[in-house]
Amino acid sequence: MITELINACEWDVAKFVFVSDNVFSPLIYYSHLTPILVCLVLGIYIYIANKQSLLNKTLLFVTSTLSVWLFLDLILWATDSLRVVVIAWSIVNIIEPIIYAGFLYFTVLFLTGKDLSSRAKLFLVLPLIPTLLLGWTHWNVLGFNLTNCDREVIEGPLPYYNYLIEIGYTLAILVVGLRSWLRTKASSSRAQSIAVVVSTLVLLLGFASGNIIGSFSEDWALGQYGLFVIPVSAGVLSYFVIRLKFMGQSQIMAAQVLVLGLWIAVGSILFIQDISLVRWIVGITLVFLGILGFILIRSFRHEVEQRREIEKLARDLEAVNKQQVILIHFITHQIKGFVAKSRNIFSLLLDGDFGQIPEKMRPMIEEGFRSDTKGAETIAEILSAANIKSGKVEYTMQSFDLKEMLETVLKDLRLVAESRGLSVTSQLQTVTFVGDRGQLINAFKNMIDNSIKYTPKGSVTMSLTKKGSSVRFEIADTGVGINQDDMKNLFTEGGHGKNSQKINVESTGFGLYIVKNIIEAHKGRVWAESEGEGKGSRFIVELPVS
Repeated sequence: MITELINACEWDVAKFVFVSDNVFSPLIYYSHLTPILVCLVLGIYIYIANKQSLLNKTLLFVTSTLSVWLFLDLILWATDSLRVVVIAWSIVNIIEPIIYAGFLYFTVLFLTGKDLSSRAKLFLVLPLIPTLLLGWTHWNVLGFNLTNCDREVIEGPLPYYNYLIEIGYTLAILVVGLRSWLRTKASSSRAQSIAVVVSTLVLLLGFASGNIIGSFSEDWALGQYGLFVIPVSAGVLSYFVIRLKFMGQSQIMAAQVLVLGLWIAVGSILFIQDISLVRWIVGITLVFLGILGFILIRSFRHEVEQRREIEKLARDLEAVNKQQVILIHFITHQIKGFVAKSRNIFSLLLDGDFGQIPEKMRPMIEEGFRSDTKGAETIAEILSAANIKSGKVEYTMQSFDLKEMLETVLKDLRLVAESRGLSVTSQLQTVTFVGDRGQLINAFKNMIDNSIKYTPKGSVTMSLTKKGSSVRFEIADTGVGINQDDMKNLFTEGGHGKNSQKINVESTGFGLYIVKNIIEAHKGRVWAESEGEGKGSRFIVELPVS
């Protein structure tokens, strides 16, 4: 009896599962295959762009799940097998609410920028449990309807439960969007939130149009046309994901995503042979092109305006920097001349060139000499930093012994350290190096001087070793140490630690900045290590040697 009824319907045998004359119109293929291609291409593209992003992973999940649903729905139109209809219909009913839950999760991630708590995830998944548990029972699909030739099944109560939770998920998306809109003050962010929520709801509305239209009109074919909005909405969502997460390269990636979507939309027209259908498809495609083209043009216009503003600011800043460098050089050179003259006068007085000075005046003259000497060093440091910043530093490379150079630097600094009661030890290997000896003396003198200044008591230990194709210099002290916040400021222009100026009031903040630039000019690297305040610090330099 069943076989006779099936034969009477004269169903065509499906080739490749979804190709058959049972699909009454090529438009059905267009409404299913185009969204599948767009969703998969965009989802995979966004995921590959940043595999670590939870938002990107979620978008790939919802677009992939949506593609599976569309493919199974297409099979239902094409198949001639009752068994395939029952299985595919059951899976479609199981997947459908999962898609709604996935889009709710995506919306929350996009609008809040953070993941849900474990409790919130439980509330998100909890309504799906009956669907997952009862999806393969008679609660979902009772049997097959043989009273007509439309290959329909007889559904149980589970699909109606699914409709209920799908409405709940949709309302939740609205609530999340409204809360985000109320909390966001920036008009651009508000507009973006509205666009994402509206695009998501339009996609879900198009997705649900078959059930809505079919339930009220019993014209299930008409409802399939609502699927045309899926590729447009998916493209818009992908675009905003890129705008949010890839600001530096957003326009390039956004353009690639939109061009991919447009290419698929236009290319799919080739599969339509019926002239009347081509008119419909071209009209739909033009709408699609218009929406995405408007987004792209508006986005590029905004980007061009921003770029022009940035370029103008860059030119203004460059001009200010040039004037600042010129001013610094002028002032420091003038002051350097005055300080040098004053220092020479103090030096001549101390040497007795103007006769014996009274002993009561000696401490004052010595302090003046010391102060001017430090002033000259400070001016030289500022000039050096300015030259580095303006790119005017030139390096004369020659071969020399690093050990001999460090011993020369240590000769004077060791006396300073021992006068403060510090123990200074060094273990230096003989290493031949090609570099600018004068600049490296400046760099290493700065590092050793720093360790001595920031070590109130204890010791300063240095080592120089060659390992393979690199030489490593280490200087460790038992001084004040460096906390994690101060560590970020080291080696930066004018960078001061939180308590550094309390210990060394004469610090300019340029010393380690100069060190870093000199070492990097020699293709090396420098960094600092410390367990925290009061636990000492260690500075390490690595330089390549041939």
